[in-house]
Amino acid sequence: MSNSSSMDDFLLLVFADTQKLQLLHFWLFLIIYVAVLLGNVLIITAIACDHHLHTPMYFFLLNLSLLDMGSISTTVPKSMANSLLDTRSISYEGCAAQVFLLVFLIGAEYSFLTIMAYDRYVAICKPLHYGSLMGSKACVNMAAAAWGSAFLNAVLHTANTFLLPLCHGNTVDQFFCEIPLILKLSCSDSNLKEVGLIVVSAFLIFACFVFIVVSYVSIFRAMLRIPSEQGRYKAFSTCLPHLAVVSLFISTLMFAYLKPPSISSPALDLVVTILYSVVSPAVNPLIYSMRNQELKHVLKKLILLVVLQKQ
Repeated sequence: MSNSSSMDDFLLLVFADTQKLQLLHFWLFLIIYVAVLLGNVLIITAIACDHHLHTPMYFFLLNLSLLDMGSISTTVPKSMANSLLDTRSISYEGCAAQVFLLVFLIGAEYSFLTIMAYDRYVAICKPLHYGSLMGSKACVNMAAAAWGSAFLNAVLHTANTFLLPLCHGNTVDQFFCEIPLILKLSCSDSNLKEVGLIVVSAFLIFACFVFIVVSYVSIFRAMLRIPSEQGRYKAFSTCLPHLAVVSLFISTLMFAYLKPPSISSPALDLVVTILYSVVSPAVNPLIYSMRNQELKHVLKKLILLVVLQKQ
């Protein structure tokens, strides 16, 4: 196999060798996938239908729900189909599409989590300026910048990765296509440009991480200055869901890509990948709906309305 143009498909990782275990994997992923779609659709519907939730925080949460549905839809359905059909292949074009969509969606999600940290910072530390700093035009511009920068980043990474000549087979040791695994298949010394892009992206990711940390340090300091206990609790309750989502997303993603090679193993790599690609989108709706009283109240009304209409 001399280069990438002669390759028709890639071989993905299989979860099990027997048909029964493959079917178990299919049903488990199907349950998680349907739950993620249902939970995020409920959140999106609640935000869209209730005018009380037409605020910057919920506008960004709506975008986050769309990204969660997109990211899990990029990897899980193909893995389910392979288990059901007892195959492990993915077309060359399908693999490129997975890489593009994952980089795009994960990059956009990270950008929105950073924007949401800024939103909470302004709401708690600069409440008198919240209306001017987080107006509708500013929110739309920030959202457009998040989607646009993520799209450009995904185009650059995907193009650089799949223009590389691949000389080391077509087996990807994961249940979906990832850039680091594709780079392992490339010829030696041919991936310097992509490595350079990864370094630049890592620097930007680290800058966003520092911004989130600094924002929450300022938020917690401002909380301690709130005189009433009820006021501190209300401020903390608006930040807790976002902080939990950020912690889960960043910790699993950083461990997946920055863990020392000495502790790396196929089983550990698989578990960590499932955590950030499957578990994280699955628990995000639960975190926001269980800890957010406004959203919980609207969801209860929405579910009750559906039940009454069926009766």
